[in-house]
Amino acid sequence: MKVALVHDWLVTHRGGERVLDALCEVLPGADIYTLIHKPGSQSPAIESRRIFTSFLQHLPGIHSRYRHFLPLMPKAIESLRLQGTYDLVLSSSHCVAKGLRTPRGTPHLSYVHAPMRYMWDLFDDYFGPGRTGLPVRAAAHAVRPWLRRWDRRTAAGVDRFVANSRHIAAKVRRFWGREASVVHPPVALERFAQVPLEGGGQGGYFLWLGAFAPYKRLDIALEAFRGLDAPLWVVGTGQDAARLGGESLPANIRFLGNVLDASLPALYRDARALIFTPEEDFGITPLESQATGRPVIAYAKGGALETVTNQTGIFFQEQTPAALAAAVRRFDAWEQGFRPEDARAQAERFSRARFQQAMLEEIDAILRG
Repeated sequence: MKVALVHDWLVTHRGGERVLDALCEVLPGADIYTLIHKPGSQSPAIESRRIFTSFLQHLPGIHSRYRHFLPLMPKAIESLRLQGTYDLVLSSSHCVAKGLRTPRGTPHLSYVHAPMRYMWDLFDDYFGPGRTGLPVRAAAHAVRPWLRRWDRRTAAGVDRFVANSRHIAAKVRRFWGREASVVHPPVALERFAQVPLEGGGQGGYFLWLGAFAPYKRLDIALEAFRGLDAPLWVVGTGQDAARLGGESLPANIRFLGNVLDASLPALYRDARALIFTPEEDFGITPLESQATGRPVIAYAKGGALETVTNQTGIFFQEQTPAALAAAVRRFDAWEQGFRPEDARAQAERFSRARFQQAMLEEIDAILRG
């Protein structure tokens, strides 16, 4: 079977790219089509493929400034042409990948990380007051109606949708008027589950880990811990790094920047709990934390409701510093009944092998018609 894999862009290696990596493993002959590719940024399984890019690839500075070209992305994905005949097109999409034009008769299965979040329900998180300058906000408001129409129209060109969570399946129904089955994305649990369960939490700190993107709401964690007598360690960087890292922070908040992947299991294990502030489409970090036997303090919306249980974490109901601070204060009493083995068992439900088997079943279903 000849398969064309379509992915929005290959610049960083995060959750979406880990999904692509797992798909490459079970579809060894697949080619990859993407808007832009930064050579060497991906896993060997991805880098070893034939990778076809759009005209955006040739723009100066594109690998660091690609978000600025969002209005051109629909045109760029539609300009990509399949190089040969394929039995299946499988897109991995959180922006425009599902909009690739496929030949008549070629089935298109789309794995959806999210509808174009910055143009739908999270628009204000990206372009609200204080998030960007006035010219960028004005431009975003100008292109938003057109991009939403394009996003909805191109959904009609997909034969079958798979969402990465029930939360995203509901958005696919609400924004595109389509139904989607659910296959949770893979989590590389093996290296996190290798650390012993005994002795976890000895570092005494709470951990926030992720990209410094607006919707991740690191600002909530920083503000909450200003008034708490507890240490917060922050791991990551991203587009909000200058704004958030430049704030005057109290001594109990420590920025670690990016850390080596090999250091993450121990970092999770020594934390008292992971602080998870975003309304995430799915969210891999809560599962990584649970695989090491550590609980999660999570915002009670989005994918966290599918990955964290009342036995493996506690929830705060409002996305505010006050609500998070109250949850951290409750944590001392809740922690007395926590069992690390429950957290690891919960994480093991989201293995790479389970994802791959479920996706092969989805492929079989679309090919059988």
